[in-house]
Amino acid sequence: MDGPLKELSKLEKLTEKGQGKAPSIENSLDSLLHSLRQVKDRIKAGSVTEDTYGFLAQTVEAKKKEIDERQKEVYNGIARLGKALDKKFTQPLPTYDPLFTSDRAQAALERTIALHFLRTGQFSTAETFIQECGVFIEPGLRTQFQDLHRIVLALKRQDIGPALEWSLKNREFLRKRSSPLEFYLHRSQFIRLLLAEPLDAGPAISYANATLRSFYPEHAAEFQRLMTSVLYLPKERLQRSPYADLASDSVHTDLEPLFAKEYCTSLGMSRQVPLRVIGDIGGGGALARIEKARTVMKERKSEWSQTDELPIEIQLAPENRYHSIFACPVSKEQSTEDNPPMMMTCGHVITKDSLQKLCKSNGRVKCPYCPAESTQANALRVFF
Repeated sequence: MDGPLKELSKLEKLTEKGQGKAPSIENSLDSLLHSLRQVKDRIKAGSVTEDTYGFLAQTVEAKKKEIDERQKEVYNGIARLGKALDKKFTQPLPTYDPLFTSDRAQAALERTIALHFLRTGQFSTAETFIQECGVFIEPGLRTQFQDLHRIVLALKRQDIGPALEWSLKNREFLRKRSSPLEFYLHRSQFIRLLLAEPLDAGPAISYANATLRSFYPEHAAEFQRLMTSVLYLPKERLQRSPYADLASDSVHTDLEPLFAKEYCTSLGMSRQVPLRVIGDIGGGGALARIEKARTVMKERKSEWSQTDELPIEIQLAPENRYHSIFACPVSKEQSTEDNPPMMMTCGHVITKDSLQKLCKSNGRVKCPYCPAESTQANALRVFF
């Protein structure tokens, strides 16, 4: 991707002010407007001459030429980018049957896109999209997303106040999830006070005594590390100590995604942005592998065995693995909704089909992995 990215970088610079051989279109138009206003003022003052109109005509022609040259540079940059993409991706894009054809599916897609804009803080884009598509988003949900990004922006400015206020209001929710958010917010402020200039550990220790003491039972080891780090001041020495991670910027920057995750979970939403996950997985090679498999199967005149399964394995990043896949140790097949995993009284798990095949006429089942016997009726379905 180096070639396309390099051309894209050139194109981005070309569209910026002051880049390229010709002046930017914006500068050319601003200069033309300035000339027009000057002529307008001279006409009002009655000091206009024939030369004035001639000069204005020349100015218009010169600015038009500058804009044409600038557009030519941009078009050439787009053409070079297109050629680089064609060179990188030699295979044509696959064609699929139309998706989201029903009104219900299209409405669901539009709502997903609108929520994506709101969740990622693109509020003006979201409002335009909602108005043009007629999507209904609950006013309370919009307000909640605005509140989310207000707090995240405060964290970017190293202001933990709004996030702490939210954490206190939702302390019971965070404790049920065993979330370290509130502790990490106080830890961030403690480190900030500890490394502040002029060097004085007193305010940091006082802050820890007032706010962090109550978290000791759940975070004893981390609390001890924070207190011991005081011995390695100043910051340069702390960075060479066993507690160097406490001097890292990640202590503060990691609060933003952690807070966003807890906030979205409190709204009953996934911790990851759905459309971003789709883009990461599809653009990360999944679509290319699926298309390649489809082409091979088409050449062999074969079809996928089941509509809910892929014919090949797609490797996913750990953060995109949402549940375990159970493979029956007897049949070696993966479990499905129609063939779920079943646990026998001895604790061993096999699929429902394997359980039925092992079941004797009297309804008893001999476990294939231990001497225990149980009945088919006593087997429990397992959810991973």
